[in-house]
Amino acid sequence: MKKPFRIIIEKLSEEPYASVICYPKATMNELSNRLKELQKLDIIALEFKGEKEVFNLPVLGKGCVGIVLTAYRNREKVALKIRRVDADRSGMQQEAKMLRKANSVDVGPKFLDVSNNFLLMQFINGILFPEWLEKHGGKSLVKKVLHEILEQCWRLDKSGLDHGELSHAPKHIVIDANNMPIIVDFETASVKRKPSNVTSICQFLFISGSVAKRIAETLNVKDMNAIIEVLRRYKNDRTRENFESILKVCYF
Repeated sequence: MKKPFRIIIEKLSEEPYASVICYPKATMNELSNRLKELQKLDIIALEFKGEKEVFNLPVLGKGCVGIVLTAYRNREKVALKIRRVDADRSGMQQEAKMLRKANSVDVGPKFLDVSNNFLLMQFINGILFPEWLEKHGGKSLVKKVLHEILEQCWRLDKSGLDHGELSHAPKHIVIDANNMPIIVDFETASVKRKPSNVTSICQFLFISGSVAKRIAETLNVKDMNAIIEVLRRYKNDRTRENFESILKVCYF
């Protein structure tokens, strides 16, 4: 991974930084508008670090909607999501609304601020769940983290918010330095469809894929049919009782 470095906001009009701010291609008008937005958000610098790359610059994340960087708001270290110029949406307000909804049930990084092209969130100092799982094989700790992930998904279900991408979530759960899981990236979240956070995350954690295989080995999960049955019951009736049946079958 490349060595991190900071660029003050006054230098962001230079390339290749301008094209990151206006990914994938900067125009003078777009760049000018976005720099003004950053100033209104009190951003004083961006930090280029992470395992992804944009124009040979390290970043925290890159997706279809945006680029995620570390930023500094005055002296506070924050996460900054930059809307791609070619994104399938005209602004970041809807994602901000979904993040605030998640925050209302103590899920997700804390929402800080939003403008048309930028979303400011709490910076999470942690690693993605699959990487964490490889490094932490202790049964009791794994069970504790999994339990917390499921409880967060239960709260999302009860709130009526569907994350939308938890059935394949290698990049959507970050484990912080205190071994606390944080569900991230609410860009496809919605309150207009039936929430399926618990059933989706169980698909990822217990039923299929390399992560599920590793968890099954760690927890000695053998009765997959029992898990599928309680998930089917929960899907039809999302009660706390049925949720706790999932916990019991999954060895919590």
